Amino acid sequence: MIRPTVSEDTAAILDLAVAAGLFPADATEELAGVLSASLKGELGPDHVWLTEDLGTPIGVAYFAPERMTEGTWNLYMIAVHPDHQRGGRGAALVRYVERDLTARGARILLVETSGLASFERTRDFYRALGFHEEARIRDFFKAGDDKVVFRKALKDTTGPELSEVAPDC
Repeated sequence: MIRPTVSEDTAAILDLAVAAGLFPADATEELAGVLSASLKGELGPDHVWLTEDLGTPIGVAYFAPERMTEGTWNLYMIAVHPDHQRGGRGAALVRYVERDLTARGARILLVETSGLASFERTRDFYRALGFHEEARIRDFFKAGDDKVVFRKALKDTTGPELSEVAPDC
């Protein structure tokens, strides 16, 4: 079940982010701060956290509008606990985000990831869901670690419709 995140999910989401390899265990303070501020409404109503729940959070997505744009959003975080990966849960979260944004009149969804070889599976995941590599900033995170930006038009007659997106990744 995909549902809005609540403050009681915080510890489980931090654990999930560590288990999924997004953050080292000693580096979740910033994530905790963003989550807390968002759930308190301090970041505005358009910062959305979703949790997939099987009695405890096993997946999470965080997305928000890009400032100073019209209809452009960024999927800042998506993670599925490693014990539940490769079963379509990540794809379901992304499709849920896309449907929500389409209903809001959004035009574009961006997502950023690393260019390291160890992130090739992540980049393949976005490609399978109809995202296209839009930009690569060399050595962004550190020397040898590029920032790769993927883009998906949500209302684009030349691209795949939501119903045509890869079923499960």
